Formats: sequence, C-alpha cells, structure tokens
Amino acid sequence: MSKLASKVAIITGGNSGIGFTTAKTFAEEGAEVIITGRNQESLDKAVAELGGKVTAIKSDAAQIADIERLASELKSQGKRVDVLFLNAGVAKFAPLEQIDEALYDETFNINVKGLFFTVKHLLPLMGEGTSIIINASINAYIGTPTSSIYAASKAAVISLARTLSGELVERGIRVNAISPGPVNTPIFGKMGMPDEQMQEMAEGIRQQIPMKRFGRPEEIAQAALFLASDDSSFVIGAELIADGGMSTL
Repeated sequence: MSKLASKVAIITGGNSGIGFTTAKTFAEEGAEVIITGRNQESLDKAVAELGGKVTAIKSDAAQIADIERLASELKSQGKRVDVLFLNAGVAKFAPLEQIDEALYDETFNINVKGLFFTVKHLLPLMGEGTSIIINASINAYIGTPTSSIYAASKAAVISLARTLSGELVERGIRVNAISPGPVNTPIFGKMGMPDEQMQEMAEGIRQQIPMKRFGRPEEIAQAALFLASDDSSFVIGAELIADGGMSTL
C-alpha cells in the first residue's frame, strides 16, 4: 500500500536536489505533490521530468508576498496541506571578514524567515494529521570554518522544529527536522567558490565522513518519507540526522 495515498504534499525548493528527489519519492508513494521555486523555467523542467501527479507554483521562499500568494493559490484550488516539506534553502560559505549584510540577509530570509512564514500562512490549510518537515543541517553542530551564517540559520530552524511542535501539537500537527550531512546536490555548486577550491573542500569533507562518501538525495528523501507518513505518527519535535556518521561518530 502506498504510504502517502490521497495526501497532498507541498515541497518548497522542489525543483532541484533533495527537494526534486523527494517530490519523485512522494509521488511514487501516492501523494499529489506541489513543488515551489523562484525560477519558472526550472520549475517547468522539473514538472516535465517528474510528470504524473506533480505540479508547480512559482514562489520565492524569501518573499512574504510570494508566500501569501502561494497560500491563496492553494486555497483557491481547494487544496489542503497534509505534508509540508520545508526544503528551500541557500548555503553560501565565507570567512567572517568577508561576510556582509547582504549575505546575512539572503541566508536568513530564505532559510529562516521564509520557512517560518510559510508555516504561518499555510497553517489554515492544515488539519489533524498534517506533518511538517524541516530540512536542517548538521552544520548547526560541527563548527565548520566559514559556515557561520549558514550554520546559525540551520540551528534556528532546528529550534523551530521543537517550538512549533509545542505550539501545534494540540491541533494534531507534527513538526520534525531532518539534518543531512554532505549530500551530492547542485547546492554545492552555488556556494560562491571557485571550482578548484570547491573540489578541495569536497575531498576534505569526504575524509571526515566515517562512511567515506557523500549522501545521496534518495537517502534523504526516504528519511522525509518516514516523517511524512503514518510510520512516524508518534514522532514529534525530533531531529533525524542522516550524515554517514560525520557528527555522531
């Protein structure tokens, strides 16, 4: 039996990487999946590749007006929200001396503010049994140099997984987080580093992982599926770490 049969799942940033793979997994498990992203061309390409029960709504996770329009569009379509995977995020690393207000604001606007207000504005469409999943990161714990702003933003959303759980539990809504370690996704190419420096960093990271490899998007998608489904019905305010042992061993 499909684990998400008859459920409606919203995945922010579902046009690439972990979000794209999770959309595919959720659709295969019977969900009607709606992905969001800020680039229409990328969304159209993702929908064409995913096919079937996946549609898209253009929405920039950093813009409150876009989030409000997303909520209005879902309401006008008569959609409820059974699963909300808050996956949209940005990761840009830089030494302390090179971090400016623009980088700080971009990171927190997408990773924290947008995430929080997406929950707020979609809340009227949620009911008992809804699962909210936050995509966090082990960077919140491991103290990687140059990751200060990114890591702080992920620590914030891990905290939100707990505090929002406490606030929404009486409504029958569960909130949990996934903290991946390094995963092979396009986000690694968007950190603003030269290719050679990026490759050196990737190899250095790989050597720090006890399993000596990066994770696969499919592995994170399966973790999200567990939290989205009734298999995790007694799991709330939790954090599932999937990092090949990088932060746990």
